[in-house]
Amino acid sequence: MAIRKYRGVMPQISQSSFIDPSAIVIGNVIIDEEVFVLPNVVIRGDVNSIRIGAQSNIQDGSVLHVNSDSVLAPGGSPLIVGAQVTVGHKVLLHGCSIGDHCLIGMGSIVMDRVVIDRDVILAAGSLVTPGKHLESGFLYAGSPARQVRPLKDGEAAYIDYSYTHYNTLKSHHRDSLAESDEN
Repeated sequence: MAIRKYRGVMPQISQSSFIDPSAIVIGNVIIDEEVFVLPNVVIRGDVNSIRIGAQSNIQDGSVLHVNSDSVLAPGGSPLIVGAQVTVGHKVLLHGCSIGDHCLIGMGSIVMDRVVIDRDVILAAGSLVTPGKHLESGFLYAGSPARQVRPLKDGEAAYIDYSYTHYNTLKSHHRDSLAESDEN
């Protein structure tokens, strides 16, 4: 795995997390316990900070970046991913804040200064435009994303299934890599 210091700041990664060897993590990044970062993910904390909460997973080909301090964005925008969050394949997260216990569908784009409360599902392929606020307990979909309806019981339970499933996969991937290294 490529873990790179940027301007003297080294990513901080919990020992219980697993970063796929093809992923890259750069600079001011904190990865909490039991996080799973899958193949070809880019997590670039070069012009602001990134934090990924416990038991979250960032799936294949996703890009996580931040917004720098500028005239249009005083102070910039860090990226915060809460605990127990599933970030689907090929998601772009840019300078936004995602609450705990969310599912961000495959191919979605979440832009600067967006705030997603806890317990939200964002459908695959959605675009959340800058500065939007997605309220807790709802399904959002579309481009631009809009509130579709309250989450159903089965959908809320699926958020639990998703992050626990990927936590199990994390262990299997770590073990498989160790076996490959032994051969």
